[in-house]
Amino acid sequence: MYLTQALHRSAQQFADRPATVCGERTHTFARTAERVARLAGGLRALGVGEGDRVAYLGLNSDRFLEYYLATWWAGAVVNPVNVRWAAAEIGFSLEDSATTVLVVDDAFAPMIPELRRYGLRVVVHAGDGPMTGVDASWTELARSGDAVEDRRRGGDEPAGIWYTGGTTGFPKGVVLSHANLLVSAYGLSSCGVFGGDEPPRYLHVAPMFHLADLAGSIGAMLAGGTHVMVPSFAPVPVMDAVATHGVTHTVLIPIMIQALADHPERAGYDLSTLRRVVYGGSPIAQAVLERARTALPSAEFLQAYGQTELSPVATVLGCAEHDDPARRYLLRTGGRAAPHAEVRIVDESGEEVSRGSIGEIVCRGGHVMLGYWERPEETAAALRDGWMHTGDVGRMDPEGYVEVLDRLKDMIITGGENVYSTEVENAVATHPAVATCAVVGLPDETWGERVHAVVVLRDGVPSTDDTVAQIREHVRGLVAGYKTPRTVEFTDALPATPTGKVLKRELRARAVDPARSGSSEQPATA
Repeated sequence: MYLTQALHRSAQQFADRPATVCGERTHTFARTAERVARLAGGLRALGVGEGDRVAYLGLNSDRFLEYYLATWWAGAVVNPVNVRWAAAEIGFSLEDSATTVLVVDDAFAPMIPELRRYGLRVVVHAGDGPMTGVDASWTELARSGDAVEDRRRGGDEPAGIWYTGGTTGFPKGVVLSHANLLVSAYGLSSCGVFGGDEPPRYLHVAPMFHLADLAGSIGAMLAGGTHVMVPSFAPVPVMDAVATHGVTHTVLIPIMIQALADHPERAGYDLSTLRRVVYGGSPIAQAVLERARTALPSAEFLQAYGQTELSPVATVLGCAEHDDPARRYLLRTGGRAAPHAEVRIVDESGEEVSRGSIGEIVCRGGHVMLGYWERPEETAAALRDGWMHTGDVGRMDPEGYVEVLDRLKDMIITGGENVYSTEVENAVATHPAVATCAVVGLPDETWGERVHAVVVLRDGVPSTDDTVAQIREHVRGLVAGYKTPRTVEFTDALPATPTGKVLKRELRARAVDPARSGSSEQPATA
């Protein structure tokens, strides 16, 4: 199994079908295969050998997809860079992985001089603007590079390193093999993600450096689908791309779903071609999901839960399960183990707990990572007896549906009682004044920790004591009193990673130093 197989098949069977659509550029599968072979040859000519790491720093584009395919074609290993990192953070990932070749687009070209300090040997420009301080041109390599045979390096050989851990600590490089990624992709595809009579037209909305988008990208490649790119997420360009290019499938994260569902201009775009929305990356409030389903009536929704270390899918909540009115409670879950995965809930000793009991979610299967790059101790701590310990708290019902309650590190203990932020967030989000929210635990002299809600209000709702009282009273009617937020903070936006995971450590830091946020905290008595 190797990740370029799908390109070979599509170039053979659908040569003239559009493979990529990016702005004014459209390339067929035949043309894409030719470009990838030349780009791989160009990388080899620049000194890239088998197993070498090649990084990409750029916004979503057809060139990003070519980078993945050409690097694998050359027998090398991808290292997609988080575009929201500072130069020092990017430099750490380059040095840590011994990456010496970087492909960079126009948006990040100004960072080249500083990034040169971190051991880079070659910088390739993948933009359309003027080239300064670079060693080669992506466009020129694709036009005149010597085409080479696909190395077809696959199976358990490393395919890439994805740096993760930004929400809880210093980044670690997750090493995934070709087989890891394909096992996860085939498992997800078997759940009907890309089913249908017509080939999918897949819109890259989530950042392409992240595994959430790559999972959808591999699935679309396996189905011979067309890839449509927008540089980054913004509601109007996304809606315009769907309407203009007849997009049928996409992967979104909850914060994006909420922005589309609540956008005032949504009715002005024809979004009726959209057949399937896969979502995940972080928990979604039921209220937000229900608004989205009303806003996008032609689309079926499918949830995938997992993490980078799982390539990335562990459980799936299918389209039919979203549409069962007698089982609305399933929307609180991340679904059941995907066809390629085993999932359990275990206690601190690693023993499986009884159904309905709370513990850590663990997973095993052919999609589990090879390990953390050159971190054997952390790899051994995460991979125990063949099971990947996710660090997520959850419970499983008698049918195998998994409800993800919290990160182990984010669980709140107030007055000796465990409070799981997801449950409280779901309750807060159902209030009509709330656009989105997050819940964290803050130090409290009386209770040890207090439940603290950070709320983004809907347009026009005042951030007053009365609004606080209304939200708290609403929540008190849905959850136990000790779970009701003791303090509420209003803010314009939640700090988040590029994949939409709320940075709860930042929210806790804001509470210590409110000047960091510019938000207002409204205390409330219990």
